[in-house]
Amino acid sequence: MIAAGLLLFSLFSSLALGRPTAHDVFHVHERRSDVPNGFKYVGKAAPNATLDLRIALVQSDPAGLEAALYDVSTPGSKNYRKHLTKAQADAFIAPKPESVQAVTAWLAKNNVTAQTSATGEWMKIRIPVSQANALLDTQFNEYSHDETGLTVLRTMSYSVPASVKGHLDFIYPATAFVAPRPVPAELQIMQSRETSTHGISKRARGNRKSRTTLNAIPATTSTATSKPAQATGPVSPDDSCKTKITPACLQAIYNIPPDSALNTSSNIFVASFVGESADPADLKKFLGEFRPDVSQGTTFRVKAVDGGTNNASKATIEASLDVQYTVGVAAGVDTTFVSVGSNNTDGIAGFLDVINDLISQEEPPFVLTTSFGFNEKDVPVGLANNLCNAYAKLGARGTTIIFGSGDGGVAGIQNQNCTTFVPTFPSSCPFVTSVGGTNSFGPEVAVSFSAGGFSNVFARPKYQDDVVPAYLKTLGSTNKGLFNASGRGFPDIAAQAKSFQVVRGGQTISVSGTSAAGPTVAGVVALLNDAVFQDGGQPLGFLNPLLYSSAASALNDITQGNNPGCGTDGFPTSEGWDPVTGLGTPDFAKLLDVVKKSS
Repeated sequence: MIAAGLLLFSLFSSLALGRPTAHDVFHVHERRSDVPNGFKYVGKAAPNATLDLRIALVQSDPAGLEAALYDVSTPGSKNYRKHLTKAQADAFIAPKPESVQAVTAWLAKNNVTAQTSATGEWMKIRIPVSQANALLDTQFNEYSHDETGLTVLRTMSYSVPASVKGHLDFIYPATAFVAPRPVPAELQIMQSRETSTHGISKRARGNRKSRTTLNAIPATTSTATSKPAQATGPVSPDDSCKTKITPACLQAIYNIPPDSALNTSSNIFVASFVGESADPADLKKFLGEFRPDVSQGTTFRVKAVDGGTNNASKATIEASLDVQYTVGVAAGVDTTFVSVGSNNTDGIAGFLDVINDLISQEEPPFVLTTSFGFNEKDVPVGLANNLCNAYAKLGARGTTIIFGSGDGGVAGIQNQNCTTFVPTFPSSCPFVTSVGGTNSFGPEVAVSFSAGGFSNVFARPKYQDDVVPAYLKTLGSTNKGLFNASGRGFPDIAAQAKSFQVVRGGQTISVSGTSAAGPTVAGVVALLNDAVFQDGGQPLGFLNPLLYSSAASALNDITQGNNPGCGTDGFPTSEGWDPVTGLGTPDFAKLLDVVKKSS
Protein backbone atom coordinates (compact mmCIF):
# COMPACT_ATOMS: atom_id res chain seq x y z
CA MET A 1 0.00 0.00 0.00
CA ILE A 2 2.76 2.46 0.90
CA ALA A 3 4.75 1.68 -2.23
CA ALA A 4 1.74 2.20 -4.51
CA GLY A 5 0.95 5.53 -2.86
CA LEU A 6 4.54 6.65 -3.22
CA LEU A 7 4.59 5.82 -6.88
CA LEU A 8 1.40 7.80 -7.58
CA PHE A 9 2.72 10.74 -5.59
CA SER A 10 6.02 10.59 -7.45
CA LEU A 11 4.29 10.63 -10.82
CA PHE A 12 1.94 13.49 -9.97
CA SER A 13 4.63 15.62 -8.35
CA SER A 14 7.03 15.06 -11.23
CA LEU A 15 4.61 16.77 -13.60
CA ALA A 16 4.98 19.93 -11.58
CA LEU A 17 8.72 19.64 -10.94
CA GLY A 18 10.00 18.68 -14.35
CA ARG A 19 8.18 21.14 -16.63
CA PRO A 20 9.24 19.43 -19.88
CA THR A 21 9.25 21.50 -23.01
CA ALA A 22 7.52 20.54 -26.22
CA HIS A 23 10.90 19.99 -27.87
CA ASP A 24 12.46 17.79 -25.20
CA VAL A 25 9.74 15.75 -23.54
CA PHE A 26 10.54 13.65 -20.49
CA HIS A 27 10.24 9.86 -20.75
CA VAL A 28 10.26 7.45 -17.82
CA HIS A 29 13.66 5.76 -17.95
CA GLU A 30 13.50 3.40 -14.97
CA ARG A 31 10.64 2.43 -12.69
CA ARG A 32 10.17 -0.07 -9.89
CA SER A 33 6.81 -1.28 -8.63
CA ASP A 34 7.54 -1.58 -4.91
CA VAL A 35 10.05 -1.14 -2.14
CA PRO A 36 12.06 -4.37 -1.81
CA ASN A 37 12.09 -6.50 1.31
CA GLY A 38 14.48 -5.24 3.93
CA PHE A 39 13.82 -1.55 3.25
CA LYS A 40 11.18 0.73 4.76
CA TYR A 41 9.85 4.10 3.61
CA VAL A 42 10.70 6.92 6.05
CA GLY A 43 9.54 10.07 4.26
CA LYS A 44 10.40 12.61 1.60
CA ALA A 45 14.09 13.41 1.33
CA ALA A 46 15.06 16.85 2.61
CA PRO A 47 15.37 19.25 -0.36
CA ASN A 48 18.85 20.32 0.73
CA ALA A 49 20.17 16.76 1.29
CA THR A 50 23.05 15.87 -1.01
CA LEU A 51 22.83 13.15 -3.63
CA ASP A 52 25.82 11.45 -5.25
CA LEU A 53 24.67 10.02 -8.57
CA ARG A 54 26.52 8.20 -11.33
CA ILE A 55 25.39 8.42 -14.91
CA ALA A 56 26.29 5.48 -17.11
CA LEU A 57 26.57 6.36 -20.78
CA VAL A 58 25.75 3.81 -23.44
CA GLN A 59 28.93 1.92 -24.28
CA SER A 60 30.01 2.05 -27.90
CA ASP A 61 30.62 -1.64 -28.61
CA PRO A 62 29.90 -4.14 -25.79
CA ALA A 63 29.26 -6.87 -28.37
CA GLY A 64 32.71 -6.24 -29.81
CA LEU A 65 34.21 -6.50 -26.32
CA GLU A 66 32.52 -9.85 -25.78
CA ALA A 67 33.75 -11.12 -29.15
CA ALA A 68 37.29 -9.98 -28.33
CA LEU A 69 37.10 -11.67 -24.91
CA TYR A 70 36.18 -15.02 -26.46
CA ASP A 71 38.77 -14.58 -29.20
CA VAL A 72 41.61 -14.36 -26.66
CA SER A 73 40.09 -16.92 -24.25
CA THR A 74 39.08 -19.84 -26.48
CA PRO A 75 41.60 -22.62 -27.11
CA GLY A 76 42.19 -23.05 -30.83
CA SER A 77 41.67 -19.39 -31.62
CA LYS A 78 44.63 -17.83 -33.41
CA ASN A 79 44.55 -15.09 -30.76
CA TYR A 80 44.29 -17.40 -27.77
CA ARG A 81 45.90 -15.69 -24.77
CA LYS A 82 46.99 -12.70 -26.86
CA HIS A 83 45.27 -10.40 -24.43
CA LEU A 84 44.19 -6.85 -25.17
CA THR A 85 46.06 -3.77 -24.10
CA LYS A 86 44.35 -1.20 -21.89
CA ALA A 87 43.79 1.09 -24.87
CA GLN A 88 42.28 -1.70 -26.96
CA ALA A 89 39.87 -2.70 -24.19
CA ASP A 90 38.96 0.92 -23.41
CA ALA A 91 37.93 1.50 -27.01
CA PHE A 92 35.07 -1.01 -26.73
CA ILE A 93 33.41 0.62 -23.73
CA ALA A 94 34.09 4.30 -24.41
CA PRO A 95 30.80 6.02 -25.35
CA LYS A 96 30.37 7.61 -28.76
CA PRO A 97 31.21 11.35 -28.96
CA GLU A 98 27.60 12.22 -29.71
CA SER A 99 26.51 10.46 -26.49
CA VAL A 100 28.99 12.45 -24.42
CA GLN A 101 27.86 15.65 -26.13
CA ALA A 102 24.14 14.98 -25.59
CA VAL A 103 24.43 14.16 -21.88
CA THR A 104 26.90 16.97 -21.20
CA ALA A 105 24.60 19.49 -22.90
CA TRP A 106 21.60 18.28 -20.86
CA LEU A 107 23.51 18.63 -17.60
CA ALA A 108 24.90 22.05 -18.52
CA LYS A 109 21.40 23.28 -19.37
CA ASN A 110 20.44 22.39 -15.80
CA ASN A 111 23.58 23.95 -14.27
CA VAL A 112 25.05 20.59 -13.31
CA THR A 113 28.77 19.88 -13.60
CA ALA A 114 29.97 16.30 -13.90
CA GLN A 115 33.23 14.48 -13.28
CA THR A 116 33.92 12.03 -16.10
CA SER A 117 35.82 8.74 -15.82
CA ALA A 118 39.03 8.27 -17.77
CA THR A 119 37.30 6.25 -20.48
CA GLY A 120 34.22 8.45 -20.47
CA GLU A 121 31.55 5.82 -19.80
CA TRP A 122 30.72 7.18 -16.32
CA MET A 123 29.80 10.66 -15.18
CA LYS A 124 29.58 11.52 -11.49
CA ILE A 125 27.42 14.35 -10.18
CA ARG A 126 26.75 15.74 -6.68
CA ILE A 127 23.59 17.81 -6.37
CA PRO A 128 20.92 18.62 -3.75
CA VAL A 129 17.72 16.59 -3.74
CA SER A 130 15.67 19.58 -4.93
CA GLN A 131 17.82 19.86 -8.06
CA ALA A 132 17.78 16.10 -8.66
CA ASN A 133 13.99 16.08 -8.41
CA ALA A 134 13.77 18.71 -11.15
CA LEU A 135 16.53 17.21 -13.29
CA LEU A 136 14.94 13.76 -13.31
CA ASP A 137 11.27 14.74 -13.05
CA THR A 138 10.80 12.74 -9.85
CA GLN A 139 10.69 12.77 -6.05
CA PHE A 140 13.54 11.29 -3.98
CA ASN A 141 12.57 9.78 -0.63
CA GLU A 142 14.34 8.43 2.42
CA TYR A 143 14.32 4.69 3.16
CA SER A 144 15.88 2.73 6.03
CA HIS A 145 17.49 -0.68 5.83
CA ASP A 146 16.03 -2.98 8.48
CA GLU A 147 19.17 -4.98 9.28
CA THR A 148 21.74 -2.19 9.46
CA GLY A 149 19.54 0.82 10.29
CA LEU A 150 21.31 2.79 7.56
CA THR A 151 19.24 5.17 5.45
CA VAL A 152 19.38 5.73 1.70
CA LEU A 153 17.86 8.31 -0.64
CA ARG A 154 16.07 6.67 -3.55
CA THR A 155 13.17 7.15 -5.93
CA MET A 156 10.63 4.71 -7.34
CA SER A 157 11.04 6.06 -10.88
CA TYR A 158 12.85 8.76 -12.80
CA SER A 159 12.63 10.30 -16.25
CA VAL A 160 15.08 11.81 -18.72
CA PRO A 161 14.45 14.04 -21.74
CA ALA A 162 14.20 12.66 -25.25
CA SER A 163 17.50 14.33 -26.17
CA VAL A 164 19.50 11.84 -24.07
CA LYS A 165 17.50 8.69 -24.83
CA GLY A 166 19.84 6.22 -26.50
CA HIS A 167 22.85 8.01 -25.03
CA LEU A 168 22.25 7.57 -21.29
CA ASP A 169 22.18 3.96 -20.11
CA PHE A 170 21.04 4.42 -16.50
CA ILE A 171 21.50 6.60 -13.42
CA TYR A 172 22.71 4.92 -10.28
CA PRO A 173 21.66 4.42 -7.53
CA ALA A 174 18.40 6.29 -8.24
CA THR A 175 16.04 3.31 -8.08
CA ALA A 176 18.53 0.77 -6.73
CA PHE A 177 17.88 -0.75 -3.32
CA VAL A 178 21.02 -2.83 -2.85
CA ALA A 179 21.79 -3.80 0.74
CA PRO A 180 24.38 -1.39 2.19
CA ARG A 181 26.91 -4.19 2.48
CA PRO A 182 27.67 -7.30 0.44
CA VAL A 183 27.30 -10.70 2.04
CA PRO A 184 30.40 -12.83 2.60
CA ALA A 185 30.02 -16.53 2.03
CA GLU A 186 30.79 -17.41 5.65
CA LEU A 187 28.65 -20.22 6.93
CA GLN A 188 30.08 -22.07 9.87
CA ILE A 189 32.63 -21.14 12.52
CA MET A 190 33.71 -23.26 15.45
CA GLN A 191 36.71 -23.46 17.72
CA SER A 192 39.23 -26.10 16.72
CA ARG A 193 41.33 -27.74 19.43
CA GLU A 194 43.10 -30.46 17.49
CA THR A 195 45.35 -29.20 14.73
CA SER A 196 48.41 -31.40 15.13
CA THR A 197 47.91 -33.80 12.25
CA HIS A 198 47.34 -31.16 9.54
CA GLY A 199 45.63 -33.66 7.29
CA ILE A 200 48.69 -35.53 5.97
CA SER A 201 49.63 -39.16 6.28
CA LYS A 202 51.98 -40.30 9.06
CA ARG A 203 54.84 -40.98 6.69
CA ALA A 204 54.83 -37.35 5.63
CA ARG A 205 54.70 -35.85 9.13
CA GLY A 206 58.29 -36.79 9.78
CA ASN A 207 59.40 -34.02 7.40
CA ARG A 208 57.84 -31.37 9.65
CA LYS A 209 60.69 -31.06 12.15
CA SER A 210 61.56 -27.49 13.01
CA ARG A 211 59.65 -24.31 13.77
CA THR A 212 61.03 -20.79 13.69
CA THR A 213 59.98 -18.16 16.23
CA LEU A 214 58.35 -15.43 14.14
CA ASN A 215 58.46 -11.68 14.51
CA ALA A 216 55.82 -9.26 13.18
CA ILE A 217 56.24 -8.28 9.54
CA PRO A 218 54.44 -5.24 8.07
CA ALA A 219 51.67 -6.16 5.63
CA THR A 220 53.13 -3.87 3.00
CA THR A 221 56.35 -5.79 2.54
CA SER A 222 57.24 -9.13 1.01
CA THR A 223 60.50 -10.47 2.38
CA ALA A 224 62.15 -13.76 3.27
CA THR A 225 63.84 -13.82 6.65
CA SER A 226 64.37 -17.52 7.24
CA LYS A 227 65.07 -20.61 5.22
CA PRO A 228 61.97 -22.72 4.47
CA ALA A 229 61.84 -26.40 5.23
CA GLN A 230 62.35 -28.82 2.36
CA ALA A 231 59.13 -29.37 0.39
CA THR A 232 57.80 -32.83 -0.18
CA GLY A 233 55.61 -34.11 -3.02
CA PRO A 234 51.82 -34.42 -2.76
CA VAL A 235 50.68 -37.25 -0.52
CA SER A 236 47.39 -39.04 -0.03
CA PRO A 237 44.96 -37.30 2.32
CA ASP A 238 44.32 -39.09 5.58
CA ASP A 239 40.98 -39.33 7.35
CA SER A 240 41.51 -36.06 9.22
CA CYS A 241 40.90 -34.23 5.93
CA LYS A 242 37.27 -35.33 6.13
CA THR A 243 36.80 -33.17 9.23
CA LYS A 244 39.50 -30.50 8.95
CA ILE A 245 40.91 -28.97 5.78
CA THR A 246 44.45 -27.59 5.67
CA PRO A 247 46.73 -26.64 2.75
CA ALA A 248 48.24 -30.13 2.93
CA CYS A 249 44.76 -31.64 2.50
CA LEU A 250 44.13 -29.49 -0.56
CA GLN A 251 47.50 -30.49 -2.02
CA ALA A 252 46.67 -34.15 -1.55
CA ILE A 253 43.05 -34.00 -2.75
CA TYR A 254 43.77 -31.83 -5.80
CA ASN A 255 47.26 -33.03 -6.69
CA ILE A 256 48.76 -29.58 -6.04
CA PRO A 257 52.55 -29.48 -5.77
CA PRO A 258 53.88 -28.09 -2.48
CA ASP A 259 56.74 -26.27 -4.20
CA SER A 260 56.68 -22.49 -4.09
CA ALA A 261 56.14 -20.53 -7.28
CA LEU A 262 59.36 -19.87 -9.18
CA ASN A 263 58.37 -16.92 -11.37
CA THR A 264 58.02 -13.56 -9.65
CA SER A 265 55.36 -12.36 -12.11
CA SER A 266 52.42 -14.44 -10.87
CA ASN A 267 50.02 -12.67 -8.50
CA ILE A 268 46.65 -12.86 -6.77
CA PHE A 269 44.44 -9.97 -5.68
CA VAL A 270 41.93 -10.65 -2.90
CA ALA A 271 39.04 -8.15 -2.85
CA SER A 272 37.41 -7.51 0.51
CA PHE A 273 34.75 -5.15 1.83
CA VAL A 274 32.96 -3.73 4.91
CA GLY A 275 35.99 -3.33 7.15
CA GLU A 276 37.44 -6.82 6.72
CA SER A 277 41.07 -7.06 7.86
CA ALA A 278 43.82 -9.69 8.02
CA ASP A 279 46.68 -9.86 10.50
CA PRO A 280 50.19 -10.70 9.18
CA ALA A 281 50.94 -12.28 12.55
CA ASP A 282 48.03 -14.68 12.08
CA LEU A 283 49.34 -15.55 8.62
CA LYS A 284 52.76 -16.32 10.11
CA LYS A 285 51.28 -18.60 12.71
CA PHE A 286 49.13 -20.27 10.05
CA LEU A 287 52.13 -20.91 7.80
CA GLY A 288 54.25 -22.10 10.72
CA GLU A 289 51.55 -24.57 11.69
CA PHE A 290 50.31 -25.71 8.29
CA ARG A 291 53.01 -24.75 5.74
CA PRO A 292 56.38 -24.84 7.57
CA ASP A 293 58.05 -25.52 4.21
CA VAL A 294 57.20 -21.94 3.14
CA SER A 295 59.52 -19.02 3.86
CA GLN A 296 58.72 -17.65 7.30
CA GLY A 297 58.96 -14.10 5.90
CA THR A 298 56.04 -14.60 3.55
CA THR A 299 53.33 -11.96 3.90
CA PHE A 300 50.93 -9.95 1.76
CA ARG A 301 50.57 -6.47 0.33
CA VAL A 302 47.68 -4.12 1.03
CA LYS A 303 45.92 -1.93 -1.53
CA ALA A 304 43.27 0.57 -0.47
CA VAL A 305 40.18 1.60 -2.43
CA ASP A 306 37.57 4.06 -1.13
CA GLY A 307 39.62 4.74 2.00
CA GLY A 308 39.96 1.09 2.93
CA THR A 309 42.45 0.08 5.61
CA ASN A 310 43.81 -3.17 7.00
CA ASN A 311 43.48 -3.04 10.78
CA ALA A 312 45.60 -6.01 11.83
CA SER A 313 44.55 -5.67 15.47
CA LYS A 314 40.94 -6.33 14.43
CA ALA A 315 41.41 -9.23 12.05
CA THR A 316 38.18 -10.72 10.71
CA ILE A 317 37.38 -14.29 9.79
CA GLU A 318 36.61 -13.75 6.12
CA ALA A 319 39.77 -11.77 5.39
CA SER A 320 41.91 -14.19 7.40
CA LEU A 321 40.49 -17.14 5.48
CA ASP A 322 41.00 -15.49 2.09
CA VAL A 323 44.57 -14.41 2.70
CA GLN A 324 45.73 -17.58 4.45
CA TYR A 325 44.45 -19.92 1.75
CA THR A 326 45.60 -17.90 -1.25
CA VAL A 327 49.06 -17.72 0.31
CA GLY A 328 48.86 -21.24 1.72
CA VAL A 329 47.89 -22.86 -1.58
CA ALA A 330 49.95 -20.66 -3.91
CA ALA A 331 53.13 -20.27 -1.88
CA GLY A 332 55.56 -17.84 -3.45
CA VAL A 333 52.87 -16.02 -5.44
CA ASP A 334 52.62 -12.30 -4.71
CA THR A 335 49.32 -11.73 -2.86
CA THR A 336 47.60 -8.35 -2.50
CA PHE A 337 44.73 -7.76 -0.10
CA VAL A 338 42.44 -5.10 -1.59
CA SER A 339 40.57 -3.34 1.20
CA VAL A 340 37.49 -1.50 -0.07
CA GLY A 341 36.44 1.09 2.49
CA SER A 342 33.19 2.83 3.30
CA ASN A 343 34.03 6.07 1.46
CA ASN A 344 32.13 4.95 -1.60
CA THR A 345 29.12 6.45 -3.31
CA ASP A 346 28.55 3.76 -5.90
CA GLY A 347 25.55 2.36 -4.01
CA ILE A 348 26.89 -1.18 -4.16
CA ALA A 349 29.42 -1.22 -1.31
CA GLY A 350 32.39 -0.37 -3.52
CA PHE A 351 32.01 -3.23 -6.02
CA LEU A 352 31.88 -0.73 -8.86
CA ASP A 353 34.74 1.33 -7.47
CA VAL A 354 37.14 -1.58 -7.02
CA ILE A 355 36.59 -2.95 -10.51
CA ASN A 356 37.00 0.52 -12.07
CA ASP A 357 40.19 0.98 -10.06
CA LEU A 358 41.65 -2.27 -11.38
CA ILE A 359 40.51 -1.51 -14.93
CA SER A 360 42.38 1.80 -14.80
CA GLN A 361 45.70 0.05 -14.08
CA GLU A 362 48.14 -0.43 -16.94
CA GLU A 363 48.93 -3.86 -15.48
CA PRO A 364 45.83 -5.44 -13.90
CA PRO A 365 46.13 -8.51 -11.65
CA PHE A 366 46.38 -11.97 -13.17
CA VAL A 367 43.94 -13.47 -10.66
CA LEU A 368 41.18 -11.66 -8.74
CA THR A 369 39.17 -13.58 -6.14
CA THR A 370 36.17 -12.28 -4.20
CA SER A 371 34.20 -14.00 -1.45
CA PHE A 372 31.34 -11.50 -1.34
CA GLY A 373 28.22 -11.17 -3.44
CA PHE A 374 24.55 -10.30 -3.72
CA ASN A 375 21.31 -11.94 -4.64
CA GLU A 376 20.88 -11.18 -8.33
CA LYS A 377 17.38 -9.76 -7.87
CA ASP A 378 18.75 -7.02 -5.61
CA VAL A 379 21.07 -5.60 -8.27
CA PRO A 380 19.48 -3.40 -10.97
CA VAL A 381 19.72 -4.96 -14.43
CA GLY A 382 21.57 -1.97 -15.90
CA LEU A 383 24.21 -2.08 -13.18
CA ALA A 384 24.53 -5.86 -13.39
CA ASN A 385 25.19 -5.61 -17.13
CA ASN A 386 27.65 -2.76 -16.63
CA LEU A 387 29.61 -4.63 -13.97
CA CYS A 388 29.55 -7.81 -16.03
CA ASN A 389 31.01 -5.90 -19.00
CA ALA A 390 33.71 -4.57 -16.67
CA TYR A 391 34.60 -8.15 -15.74
CA ALA A 392 34.72 -8.97 -19.46
CA LYS A 393 37.11 -6.09 -19.96
CA LEU A 394 39.45 -7.36 -17.23
CA GLY A 395 39.22 -10.87 -18.61
CA ALA A 396 40.13 -9.67 -22.09
CA ARG A 397 43.25 -8.13 -20.58
CA GLY A 398 44.29 -11.43 -18.97
CA THR A 399 42.66 -11.47 -15.52
CA THR A 400 41.01 -14.62 -14.15
CA ILE A 401 38.01 -13.45 -12.09
CA ILE A 402 36.72 -15.83 -9.41
CA PHE A 403 33.65 -15.57 -7.17
CA GLY A 404 32.37 -17.94 -4.53
CA SER A 405 28.84 -18.91 -5.58
CA GLY A 406 27.21 -18.32 -2.17
CA ASP A 407 26.02 -20.36 0.79
CA GLY A 408 22.24 -20.57 0.48
CA GLY A 409 21.84 -23.46 -1.92
CA VAL A 410 19.11 -22.52 -4.41
CA ALA A 411 17.99 -19.78 -1.98
CA GLY A 412 20.89 -17.46 -2.88
CA ILE A 413 23.85 -15.93 -1.08
CA GLN A 414 22.53 -17.16 2.27
CA ASN A 415 19.56 -19.32 3.19
CA GLN A 416 16.24 -17.44 3.20
CA ASN A 417 12.53 -17.96 2.69
CA CYS A 418 11.69 -17.96 -1.01
CA THR A 419 9.08 -19.24 -3.44
CA THR A 420 11.33 -19.37 -6.51
CA PHE A 421 15.04 -20.09 -6.74
CA VAL A 422 17.38 -17.14 -6.15
CA PRO A 423 20.49 -16.83 -8.36
CA THR A 424 23.47 -14.88 -7.04
CA PHE A 425 25.52 -12.09 -8.57
CA PRO A 426 28.29 -11.66 -9.76
CA SER A 427 28.38 -15.47 -10.09
CA SER A 428 25.59 -15.24 -12.66
CA CYS A 429 27.74 -13.04 -14.93
CA PRO A 430 28.96 -15.25 -17.80
CA PHE A 431 32.40 -13.59 -17.80
CA VAL A 432 33.48 -14.73 -14.33
CA THR A 433 34.29 -18.18 -12.96
CA SER A 434 31.87 -19.15 -10.21
CA VAL A 435 33.00 -21.68 -7.60
CA GLY A 436 30.67 -23.96 -5.65
CA GLY A 437 31.48 -26.15 -2.67
CA THR A 438 32.32 -29.77 -1.83
CA ASN A 439 33.61 -31.75 1.12
CA SER A 440 35.14 -35.12 1.97
CA PHE A 441 36.99 -37.29 -0.55
CA GLY A 442 36.85 -40.81 -1.94
CA PRO A 443 34.33 -39.75 -3.13
CA GLU A 444 34.13 -35.97 -2.92
CA VAL A 445 30.51 -34.81 -2.51
CA ALA A 446 28.64 -31.52 -2.84
CA VAL A 447 28.02 -29.48 0.30
CA SER A 448 24.34 -28.75 0.78
CA PHE A 449 24.89 -24.99 1.03
CA SER A 450 26.61 -24.67 -2.38
CA ALA A 451 24.67 -21.92 -4.18
CA GLY A 452 23.85 -22.63 -7.79
CA GLY A 453 21.18 -22.28 -10.41
CA PHE A 454 20.33 -20.17 -13.42
CA SER A 455 20.42 -16.41 -14.02
CA ASN A 456 17.29 -14.37 -14.56
CA VAL A 457 19.36 -11.58 -16.18
CA PHE A 458 22.05 -13.21 -18.32
CA ALA A 459 21.32 -15.63 -21.13
CA ARG A 460 23.08 -18.96 -21.40
CA PRO A 461 26.57 -18.42 -22.89
CA LYS A 462 27.69 -20.47 -25.87
CA TYR A 463 30.27 -22.37 -23.84
CA GLN A 464 27.35 -23.97 -21.95
CA ASP A 465 25.31 -24.89 -25.02
CA ASP A 466 26.16 -28.59 -24.70
CA VAL A 467 26.34 -29.22 -20.97
CA VAL A 468 23.31 -27.29 -19.71
CA PRO A 469 20.73 -28.84 -22.10
CA ALA A 470 22.14 -32.25 -21.20
CA TYR A 471 21.61 -31.53 -17.51
CA LEU A 472 18.11 -30.15 -18.06
CA LYS A 473 17.18 -33.30 -19.97
CA THR A 474 18.33 -35.41 -17.03
CA LEU A 475 16.51 -33.13 -14.58
CA GLY A 476 13.19 -33.53 -16.37
CA SER A 477 10.23 -31.82 -14.69
CA THR A 478 11.94 -31.49 -11.30
CA ASN A 479 11.72 -27.88 -10.04
CA LYS A 480 9.77 -26.84 -13.14
CA GLY A 481 8.72 -23.19 -12.94
CA LEU A 482 11.16 -22.38 -10.12
CA PHE A 483 14.08 -21.27 -12.29
CA ASN A 484 14.93 -19.78 -15.68
CA ALA A 485 16.06 -22.73 -17.80
CA SER A 486 17.43 -20.42 -20.53
CA GLY A 487 19.69 -18.46 -18.17
CA ARG A 488 23.43 -18.69 -17.54
CA GLY A 489 24.04 -21.69 -15.30
CA PHE A 490 26.39 -21.51 -12.32
CA PRO A 491 28.69 -22.47 -10.66
CA ASP A 492 31.34 -23.42 -13.21
CA ILE A 493 33.56 -25.51 -10.95
CA ALA A 494 33.85 -26.33 -7.25
CA ALA A 495 36.34 -27.02 -4.48
CA GLN A 496 36.43 -28.02 -0.82
CA ALA A 497 34.34 -25.62 1.27
CA LYS A 498 33.98 -27.12 4.74
CA SER A 499 35.99 -27.03 7.97
CA PHE A 500 38.97 -24.95 6.79
CA GLN A 501 41.50 -24.40 9.56
CA VAL A 502 42.04 -20.64 9.93
CA VAL A 503 44.08 -18.64 12.44
CA ARG A 504 42.45 -15.49 13.78
CA GLY A 505 43.67 -13.62 16.82
CA GLY A 506 46.23 -16.34 17.34
CA GLN A 507 43.55 -19.02 17.70
CA THR A 508 42.75 -21.77 15.19
CA ILE A 509 39.10 -21.96 14.18
CA SER A 510 37.17 -24.00 11.62
CA VAL A 511 35.38 -22.10 8.85
CA SER A 512 33.06 -23.30 6.08
CA GLY A 513 31.62 -21.65 2.98
CA THR A 514 32.21 -21.17 -0.72
CA SER A 515 34.42 -18.29 0.41
CA ALA A 516 36.92 -21.05 1.17
CA ALA A 517 36.49 -22.69 -2.24
CA GLY A 518 37.13 -19.47 -4.16
CA PRO A 519 40.60 -18.71 -2.74
CA THR A 520 41.53 -22.38 -3.20
CA VAL A 521 40.76 -22.21 -6.92
CA ALA A 522 42.50 -18.83 -7.13
CA GLY A 523 45.64 -20.45 -5.72
CA VAL A 524 45.45 -23.26 -8.27
CA VAL A 525 45.13 -20.77 -11.15
CA ALA A 526 48.02 -18.68 -9.83
CA LEU A 527 50.26 -21.76 -9.74
CA LEU A 528 49.19 -22.66 -13.29
CA ASN A 529 50.09 -19.12 -14.35
CA ASP A 530 53.46 -19.53 -12.64
CA ALA A 531 54.18 -22.67 -14.67
CA VAL A 532 53.07 -20.93 -17.86
CA PHE A 533 55.26 -17.90 -17.12
CA GLN A 534 58.26 -20.16 -16.63
CA ASP A 535 57.74 -21.35 -20.21
CA GLY A 536 57.46 -17.78 -21.46
CA GLY A 537 53.68 -17.97 -21.88
CA GLN A 538 50.79 -15.63 -21.15
CA PRO A 539 48.32 -15.77 -18.21
CA LEU A 540 45.22 -17.93 -18.44
CA GLY A 541 42.80 -15.01 -18.22
CA PHE A 542 39.10 -15.80 -18.61
CA LEU A 543 38.89 -19.52 -17.80
CA ASN A 544 35.44 -20.67 -18.82
CA PRO A 545 35.95 -21.43 -22.54
CA LEU A 546 38.92 -23.61 -21.52
CA LEU A 547 37.06 -25.27 -18.65
CA TYR A 548 34.07 -26.20 -20.79
CA SER A 549 36.23 -27.65 -23.56
CA SER A 550 39.60 -29.37 -23.23
CA ALA A 551 39.95 -28.84 -19.47
CA ALA A 552 36.69 -30.61 -18.60
CA SER A 553 38.54 -33.94 -18.56
CA ALA A 554 41.00 -32.53 -16.01
CA LEU A 555 38.27 -31.98 -13.43
CA ASN A 556 36.91 -34.43 -10.85
CA ASP A 557 33.22 -34.92 -11.61
CA ILE A 558 31.01 -34.71 -8.50
CA THR A 559 27.93 -36.92 -8.69
CA GLN A 560 26.66 -36.98 -5.11
CA GLY A 561 24.75 -34.30 -3.23
CA ASN A 562 22.27 -31.50 -3.82
CA ASN A 563 21.68 -27.86 -2.76
CA PRO A 564 18.31 -27.54 -0.99
CA GLY A 565 16.46 -24.28 -0.41
CA CYS A 566 13.14 -22.51 -0.94
CA GLY A 567 11.34 -25.47 0.59
CA THR A 568 12.74 -27.91 -1.98
CA ASP A 569 15.63 -30.34 -2.34
CA GLY A 570 17.19 -27.93 -4.83
CA PHE A 571 19.16 -29.29 -7.75
CA PRO A 572 20.78 -32.73 -7.70
CA THR A 573 24.33 -33.31 -8.88
CA SER A 574 24.81 -35.47 -11.97
CA GLU A 575 27.45 -36.71 -14.35
CA GLY A 576 28.96 -33.76 -16.19
CA TRP A 577 27.96 -30.19 -15.36
CA ASP A 578 25.35 -29.47 -12.70
CA PRO A 579 24.17 -26.29 -10.89
CA VAL A 580 25.66 -27.46 -7.58
CA THR A 581 29.33 -28.19 -8.32
CA GLY A 582 29.62 -27.13 -11.97
CA LEU A 583 32.00 -29.27 -13.99
CA GLY A 584 33.73 -30.58 -10.87
CA THR A 585 36.86 -29.92 -8.81
CA PRO A 586 40.41 -29.30 -10.07
CA ASP A 587 43.22 -31.78 -10.57
CA PHE A 588 46.28 -29.55 -10.81
CA ALA A 589 48.53 -32.02 -12.63
CA LYS A 590 45.90 -32.76 -15.27
CA LEU A 591 45.04 -29.08 -15.68
CA LEU A 592 48.70 -28.19 -16.13
CA ASP A 593 48.99 -30.77 -18.89
CA VAL A 594 45.90 -29.34 -20.64
CA VAL A 595 47.13 -25.75 -20.24
CA LYS A 596 50.53 -26.54 -21.72
CA LYS A 597 48.98 -28.40 -24.65
CA SER A 598 46.50 -25.58 -25.30
CA SER A 599 49.35 -23.09 -25.48
